[in-house]
Amino acid sequence: MKHISILVPKGAILGSLEGTRQLFTQVNQFYVMKGEPPVFKVQLVGLTKETPLSGGLFTVNADAVLDEIKKTDLIVIPALDGDLRISLERNRDFIPWITDQYKGGSEVASLCLGAFLLASTGLLKGRQCATHWMATNEFRQLFPDVNLVTERIITDEMGIYSSGGAFSYLNLILYLIEKYAGRDIAVLSAKVFAIEIDRATQSPFTIFQGQKEHEDEPVKKAQEFIEKNFQDKITIDQLAEMHALGRRNLERRFKKATSNTVAEYIQRVKIEAAKKNLEISQKNINEIMYDVGYSDTKAFRTIFKKITGLSPIEYRNKYNKIGAVA
Repeated sequence: MKHISILVPKGAILGSLEGTRQLFTQVNQFYVMKGEPPVFKVQLVGLTKETPLSGGLFTVNADAVLDEIKKTDLIVIPALDGDLRISLERNRDFIPWITDQYKGGSEVASLCLGAFLLASTGLLKGRQCATHWMATNEFRQLFPDVNLVTERIITDEMGIYSSGGAFSYLNLILYLIEKYAGRDIAVLSAKVFAIEIDRATQSPFTIFQGQKEHEDEPVKKAQEFIEKNFQDKITIDQLAEMHALGRRNLERRFKKATSNTVAEYIQRVKIEAAKKNLEISQKNINEIMYDVGYSDTKAFRTIFKKITGLSPIEYRNKYNKIGAVA
């Protein structure tokens, strides 16, 4: 029987905590219905026996506190809420326990913004991690030594797991259920809870937010120019000349400040504008393509799918119920 410790951080998002508990305990019910013993021992583990959440609207009663858990097989860190820097400070006492458990053989999974607490342990240094796309800029600021993969819903590396934004944590829990209990139980769980299994990317949900929380003013001005003039043909040489920088110097500084090359940033801004058009307008795909500064249909569709995971038509069908069919 695998021992699963679902942490109860101060400021945890109740949904990811309770949703995780429900899924794992339901798996036990499936086994009991088959006349077999449960496969998981699921416990809520807190710093204290009672933890108020959602501004005191709810109180979670932990099954155990940290000192009572000497050995566990899987630690689940639910999503955090509010100011993340404050949340990390309030929950720092979890960090040595998580680290010691991992060194002792436990696996660790973070859900959504729980990645911030996991990264605070240092266990993610040089490793991949996913989190909510809205928090990517702040995450990179706090943890530059972590390989943040913004498009992924699930990462799995050396016994450390993470999930993308919001309710995509359910896909990670299904992934872990499949790993521990088998594909048939994971599929049954997906059907009972009406979860789309095997989703791999959160790219269709991502809204591009240019990283501007840096102090490099020429780069910031270049970003602003790109965002105001994305319909036009913009070259790296043009941006470099405008800001009295050498091309290589601008490219190096731009990548360091924004985590994107200049060309990537231009593409992301153009595609974000195209997405908004596809969501609200009745223009056809070619019209939208020209509006955002593309003239090559194949190139536009290729870049659009690379960034969003969907073709322009698939994106329109998903998010715009009244738009014209292209």
